Amino acid sequence: MDGASIYATNANVPEVQGRLGNVVGITEPPAIEARGITKRFGHVEAVRGVDCVVHAGEVVALVGDNGAGKSTVLSIICGALAPDTGEVHIFGEALWPPSVHRAKQLGLEMAYQDLALAPDLSVLENVFMGNELLRKGWIGKFGWLDRKSMAARADTDIRRLGVSLPSMQLPIFELSGGQRQVVAIARAAMWAKRAILLDEPTAALGVKQSGLVGEIIRASADDGLAVLVVSHDVERILKLADRVVVLRQGSVVMETATSSLTLEVVVRAMLGGGKESEM
Repeated sequence: MDGASIYATNANVPEVQGRLGNVVGITEPPAIEARGITKRFGHVEAVRGVDCVVHAGEVVALVGDNGAGKSTVLSIICGALAPDTGEVHIFGEALWPPSVHRAKQLGLEMAYQDLALAPDLSVLENVFMGNELLRKGWIGKFGWLDRKSMAARADTDIRRLGVSLPSMQLPIFELSGGQRQVVAIARAAMWAKRAILLDEPTAALGVKQSGLVGEIIRASADDGLAVLVVSHDVERILKLADRVVVLRQGSVVMETATSSLTLEVVVRAMLGGGKESEM
């Protein structure tokens, strides 16, 4: 396959047929739409005019070499960083002022690479952290938690994602690394109303654990969420994603559907082996 033939600009994003048959990009605004994003840190321009669009029910992989700007783009989309120029919209609503709280209000959740879990708290407490359910009536006004309802909802939602955990009451520190990663992703998927961002979800995981995370990602998209994934595991993510966006030195150098894409072509784009004039 000729690498030059699959190079595309962001203005020519192909229509993608979702794996469950939903055609994206036709009847509703994108779940995530970042346009013209730039970000400087001192004299370093980390992100240069990046466009990134993800539709409901779609998995998009954001890949690139170290320092390509992937984490910066994710931080801007989730509201943790304000872009110097450009805009982010969630289902047509502006992420402004940029903040993680505003992104959550618009239905976007993020699972961070460091997991952001409290090791001494139980799985259940971590899943509902910041979203605790209070008991009905006057007792709830005093902060009493409705643990029974929390456990029932967590069990239902996590099982729907195909996740099996030994117990919702186990403290996080008793879980394996793969199980902790699953909890972090399941938590984000539970509370995301429109989109979920994942930063290196299979980092340091074995083959079996990485496969489980991949199943959760696909299940989230099948439930209608837009999923944007940053990953160094390019070979695996190409099998999972509907589209791939390649960054190099802060700029998008390739964006295309993954259906007929090869690992060799993506790596060449990441490292600068493609012909820039043919983009």
